[in-house]
Amino acid sequence: MNWDDTTDAEAAAERLVGAVADGEDQAVEAALRPKDLGEFIGQEKVREQLDLVLRAARARGATADHVLLSGAPGLGKTTLSMIIAAEMEAPIRITSGPAIQHAGDLAAILSSLQEGEVLFLDEIHRMSRPAEEMLYMAMEDFRVDVIVGKGPGATAIPLELPPFTLVGATTRAGLLPPPLRDRFGFTAHMEFYGPAELERVIHRSAGLLDVGIDPTGAAEIAGRSRGTPRIANRLLRRVRDYAQVKADGLITQEIAAAALAVYEVDARGLDRLDRGVLEALLKLFGGGPVGLSTLAVAVGEERETVEEVAEPFLVREGLLARTPRGRVATPAAWAHLGLTPPRSQGSGNGQQDLFGA
Repeated sequence: MNWDDTTDAEAAAERLVGAVADGEDQAVEAALRPKDLGEFIGQEKVREQLDLVLRAARARGATADHVLLSGAPGLGKTTLSMIIAAEMEAPIRITSGPAIQHAGDLAAILSSLQEGEVLFLDEIHRMSRPAEEMLYMAMEDFRVDVIVGKGPGATAIPLELPPFTLVGATTRAGLLPPPLRDRFGFTAHMEFYGPAELERVIHRSAGLLDVGIDPTGAAEIAGRSRGTPRIANRLLRRVRDYAQVKADGLITQEIAAAALAVYEVDARGLDRLDRGVLEALLKLFGGGPVGLSTLAVAVGEERETVEEVAEPFLVREGLLARTPRGRVATPAAWAHLGLTPPRSQGSGNGQQDLFGA
């Protein structure tokens, strides 16, 4: 997906089960975010490792090492960056890779940092190459060279920087060049959450939002949250609305299921787009293989939207497989939609391996 394409980014943000934050999410997340590592739920290994890094830095009276956080959207990278600043009792500056398109943009930010300040750089893999190369020296030597003038008369003026901590976040760690990755003192990969962890997130958020919820209601929402706390909190808010309008305000399993049925989020967390992709693949193309462009036309969406917005979750859930010949439905996809696979799996449609034919 080309995230510079605002149409695709907006499509991801508008989905109820999309992990990209919209304006409402950003406002609510500010109130729901944990303030320290003790409040942060999940990511046990990352929390333990990060706690050691921060406690050691505080004991030395030094600035914490640069931190790289990678993982899918909505797993808590921004929250952890704010916790790092809070644990180090330091201010935080927040920006993003797409906002830094020139080396001068980065130089202006770096030169205004205070000693010990945390600079959070979201989507760091989307930063421009000139700014990226300037960042190498800033991270390693706390110095940047500012170019004054043009052509043969241009001169480089070294600018000393106060020690700072860079926290980089990326959803695509593979796009980071090795020289940049190597300059981070601590690297952590954020994993998807399990149902039990999501239930804890939902109970905590419900308490902060003053929403009544029982364990069965939390379990129902957690099961449809695609392993992502941001989605869990978003679904909780929509179920809250339903419970307040259609019931007595208490979220139970029955209320949660009924509410999410209204919003077309099924028991596995699939929404209209996800099911549309599967239904086209199964009903129109017999389970595949079918090319991505053809599948996108059948669904009425852009190719990039199908590939980057719908497919990752379908593949992770084992409902769809990407093959050299095209997209292929798995037996779990047929079962989820309550359909029977065609018997002629060995007649050239490429699914004989998946169905054991």
